Amino acid sequence: MPKKSCHVEWIFAPEDVARIRFAFSPLWELVASLRVIRHPARHSLHLPWARAVRDRVAALDMAELFALVPVRGYFADFLTPTPETPLPDFAAELDRVRRTPPERAAEEVGWVPEADPRIVARFTADPEAGVARVADALERYWEAAFAEFWPRVHGLLEADVLRRSRRLAAGGARELFADLHPNVSWRGDRLAVVRNWEYSAPIGGDGLVLVPTAFYWPDTATMVEPYQPMLVYPATGVGTLWTDGPPPAPDALAALLGRTRARILTALGEPATTSALARRMDLTPGAVSQHLTVLAGGGLVTRRRLGREVVYRRSPVGDSLACAP
Repeated sequence: MPKKSCHVEWIFAPEDVARIRFAFSPLWELVASLRVIRHPARHSLHLPWARAVRDRVAALDMAELFALVPVRGYFADFLTPTPETPLPDFAAELDRVRRTPPERAAEEVGWVPEADPRIVARFTADPEAGVARVADALERYWEAAFAEFWPRVHGLLEADVLRRSRRLAAGGARELFADLHPNVSWRGDRLAVVRNWEYSAPIGGDGLVLVPTAFYWPDTATMVEPYQPMLVYPATGVGTLWTDGPPPAPDALAALLGRTRARILTALGEPATTSALARRMDLTPGAVSQHLTVLAGGGLVTRRRLGREVVYRRSPVGDSLACAP
């Protein structure tokens, strides 16, 4: 007989849907990348990154991190706490790791499957020191292999959040979760995620946090109590992450608008904020803002406020220019 699927299931009251929020997590991406760096062949989308950093990583002492983040299955939850704000920075997230209660960290380390018993024994003998060591190792790994690439990853995640936020605003939870991932289904007042363990509880509290991921692609992950509920899902467009940016602007368009404005217009095939464009184009936000003002004044782009951000997209006239053969 086929094996029965297990699910993590959250039960929503009407007001809980209004508390759904999105957040980015540089720490989640960093921890997920530990699996990529160990087995890049299983994560071929990220081979360009893995090749770029493998010699740097080889120079680091990664034994304890690799033990707590095996190549498959559970890894210690305290390494990736649910983001408290929509835009946490790495330093703030790492500080939360450092403040993990030692007894919780020791318990979670004991759940990691097939971890080296010597490393587990060392950690659980003095979990306070273990948390400090692991946090220091994450910081060194971030500086050596990830910090310079985070703006590119952030731009991809930001574009996904903008797209998903529009779907939530337009069609509610049913529309949002309709194509989030095949493992995710909305069932009236319940959100079910296929997992290898069973859990069901009201969402309650501060609601559900949705976190797009590039390095955990193509899988989903969940976090439940004692952490705030979190669903990690693969961001759209991961396959384009390590391309060199938007295609070069056609010569005729560059001659008309100037090469930088033409590149910005070409890059706006998907809506984006000033900061996202600045990261993608390797320009300052101020320079991008000036070019967007000119493009908007010419009727080539439109702008719309979404929360605290202003989102730009091509107008029909801009589309006709950018997409002209």
